[in-house]
Amino acid sequence: MTATVTATVTATAKSGPVVLLTGASGVVGQAVLERLTDRTVVCLTHRKPVSGPRVVGLRGDLTRPYLGLDPAVYEDLADRVDAVVHCAAVTGFSVDAGPTNDLNVRGSAAVLAFARRAGATLQHVSTAFVARHDLARDGGGGARPEVYLDSKRLAERAVLDSGAAANVIRPSVVIGDAVTGRISRFQGLHAIAGALLRGALPMLPLQPDARIDFVPQDLVADVIVGLVRAGTTGGEYWVTGGEAAPTAERIVELGLDLGRRFGLEPDAPRFVSPDMVERLIRPVFIASLPKAQQRRLDDMLAMTALFRSAEPFRSSYHLVPGTPRLTSGDLEDAFTASMLHYARVKGLVHPREVAA
Repeated sequence: MTATVTATVTATAKSGPVVLLTGASGVVGQAVLERLTDRTVVCLTHRKPVSGPRVVGLRGDLTRPYLGLDPAVYEDLADRVDAVVHCAAVTGFSVDAGPTNDLNVRGSAAVLAFARRAGATLQHVSTAFVARHDLARDGGGGARPEVYLDSKRLAERAVLDSGAAANVIRPSVVIGDAVTGRISRFQGLHAIAGALLRGALPMLPLQPDARIDFVPQDLVADVIVGLVRAGTTGGEYWVTGGEAAPTAERIVELGLDLGRRFGLEPDAPRFVSPDMVERLIRPVFIASLPKAQQRRLDDMLAMTALFRSAEPFRSSYHLVPGTPRLTSGDLEDAFTASMLHYARVKGLVHPREVAA
C-alpha cells in the first residue's frame, strides 16, 4: 500500500503542491475539492470514497492512531503534504456526546498533529455558532446543539493554543451553491424551508426579527481555497451573513412567495416564543406524535435555537483576497436558489417550472 500511495501522489504532484483534505464528501469538503484543481488533493475519507483528476482517495479514520492509516503511509504523506484542510466533523445535534467528541475533538487534535508533523499549513473549519455561549436547551428533546458547539469550541481552542501555522474558519449555516442551489446533502435549514413550502410549518419558535444567518457553500469554499493559495496563517475568519443576514420574517416571506408562484399555497407560520414550545406545545402536542415525527420536530427546534438572536455575527471573510462581501440581496437570491433545488429534488415542483 505504501508504494502505491507514494507512486500515485508523486505522479500527480509533479506540477504543484499537495493538499490533505478531510471530509471531502461533505457539503464544504466537496465544494473545496471542486476548486482545488491546481493541486494534488489527497482525500481522507471514512466511508464514502471520492475520485477525480489529481485526486488520491485514502480510506482512514481520524479517531484511530495515524489517522487510521498504515504508519508508513502516514509518514510518507507527512513528507509530501504542503497544506491540510480539515472539514470532517459530526454536525448532527442528535448524536451522543461520545461520538461527537471522538471526531470533533480527538479527530481534530489528530489532524493538527499531522499538520505539525508535516510542517503544513492548516485550515481548520469550525462554526460561527461557537459565539452563541448562551445556547442551551432545557426541553425534553434529544437534539442538543450545545454538545456539538462545545466540541467545536474545544477543537478550535486546541488549534489556536498550539501555535501551529493555522487559520480557523467559522461559517454560519451552509446552504447550497449560490446560483444552482446544488448541495451534496440537505441540511437542517433545508428541512425548515421545505416544510414552509409544503405548508407543513404551522409555527416558528422565533421572534420575527431574529437573524437567519447562512452562507452559500461556494463562498465558504472560496475562502478556504483562497487561504490555501495565499499561504497566510494566524487568522480567524468569520464566514457569515453578518448584518446582511435576513430576518426570520423575511425568510418566511421568501418561502411563501416562492411556494405561491408554484401553486403550493403554503400558509404563513405563526411566530411563537421558544418558551411556549417547551412549556406547552411539546408536552401537550409533540409528545403524542409518533417517534419519527417527534425526532423531525425536535431537530427543527434545535436548528431554530441557533437563530434566536437579533444581533448579527461578526463577518470577516471578505478580508481574504478575491472574496467579495455578499449583500442582503445576494443572500436572498442564494436562499431562493437552495429552495428551488430542494423543491425540484423532493418533487414538490416539476423541473420545467424551476427552469422557467
